[in-house]
Amino acid sequence: MTRRPPEQSIEPAADRPRLSSTEISVDPRTTSRRTFLSLALSAPLAGAALAACGSSGPSQGGSTGGGGGGGGGAGVATYWTLNGQPGEGIRVDAVNRFNKANPSQKITTTLFQNDAYKTKVKTAIGAGQGPTIIWGWGGGGLKSYVDAGQVEDLTSWFSQNKAVKDRLFPSSFGAATIDGKIYAMPAETVQPIILYYNKKLFEQVGVQPPQSWGEIMALVPKFNAKGIAPFSLGGQSRWTNMMWLEFLFDRIGGPEVFQAVFDGEKNAWNNPAAIRGLTEAQKLVKANGFIKGFSSITADSNADQALLYTGKAAMMLHGSWTYGSMSNDGGDFVKGGDLGWMNFPPVEGGKGDPSNTVGNPGQYLSISSKATEKQKDAAKAFFAKGVLTDAEIKQWVDSGSVPIVKGSESTLAASKDAEFLKFIYDVASKAKVFAQSWDQALSPTAAEKLLDNIAQLFQLSITPQQFASNMNQVIGT
Repeated sequence: MTRRPPEQSIEPAADRPRLSSTEISVDPRTTSRRTFLSLALSAPLAGAALAACGSSGPSQGGSTGGGGGGGGGAGVATYWTLNGQPGEGIRVDAVNRFNKANPSQKITTTLFQNDAYKTKVKTAIGAGQGPTIIWGWGGGGLKSYVDAGQVEDLTSWFSQNKAVKDRLFPSSFGAATIDGKIYAMPAETVQPIILYYNKKLFEQVGVQPPQSWGEIMALVPKFNAKGIAPFSLGGQSRWTNMMWLEFLFDRIGGPEVFQAVFDGEKNAWNNPAAIRGLTEAQKLVKANGFIKGFSSITADSNADQALLYTGKAAMMLHGSWTYGSMSNDGGDFVKGGDLGWMNFPPVEGGKGDPSNTVGNPGQYLSISSKATEKQKDAAKAFFAKGVLTDAEIKQWVDSGSVPIVKGSESTLAASKDAEFLKFIYDVASKAKVFAQSWDQALSPTAAEKLLDNIAQLFQLSITPQQFASNMNQVIGT
């Protein structure tokens, strides 16, 4: 399966956002469906950096102590989360600040390496021995906890604490919501998928950034005629191809098209908008829209990014996390102002709102239903007073990330990367729907089937109808 890192840093370069499909996922996904649409609108690195954990287990966070501790045990609330900088230091600092201000409701943190956390938290929660506060990715993993009655319904709490909800991006609540109820506190940062382009190459060819799908297709022969690949793509990683389908489905038919897949509707992949999206993707492949040999290029090596900043390719559809690595690895490409960016354009005749986006709408904190009332109260107090405080917001911005908090423009404006961060802020905060990546919400079986069929679709070895038929077989698994 695939993954993204829970945090990125512009300086130094971020960990690569995904592992290849043959490596282990850090996304706890044990169900095939989730609520996909967002809820309607209702809504300096402090502390010492901790050493990273070993590969086999947790470390204990900061001055708060550690304590594995199940959610149902007596005593203070427990919080399991991830190690690795810059996020580790920011998370531990948030708990330390809360504990100092609230000595009667202390929280202990335990830090895990990604893979160890994935295994440990699922096992512990299943046994009723999970932490009070569960750090996660929302979506399908959260739904599995909800279905098993293992996490608290926070809907009424958010209704009673509207100020907490209203300061967060409304789009961040989609992956926290199961069957219309909120089961997690959105936290940390936002990472949408965006369309990058090389300004120098556009000037060289004498063209403008595309404002529609038709303009994308029209640019393809113009760049090819100059010996420039229209798009870079690390197709061997498969999930990179998926980003194209996510946007095409949305722009053509709206988020309801893929919602039907998540809802387990029979033959949902046969939706005419889905077939058109699959067809348009193959048209782009057939028109030589991607770099030659894209199926042999990996995203994990950042080779796809290098094609953009070295002038081999004119455009690239990728996550906002790649800005950091291009800034570090691309010489003067970013700092010299040669990198351009935009949201994915609309498709002619499509129903989708062009403000919609996909990617990582946030990270998520849930409360164990097995915790004591005292522990639950401490967790809720932390959600209200300790998550995304002004100090934490500044730490995330200083690390080159955009927190999921409204009104942080002034903090972003002080960053050397202010223009890019402001763009990401606008995309995330103004999105009518911010959808999680498809493979993060499907079961492992369905996600692997999806990635395999996407690879075959882009290699032109199956037709759109064959793709739909293959995927319909695993709906609801």
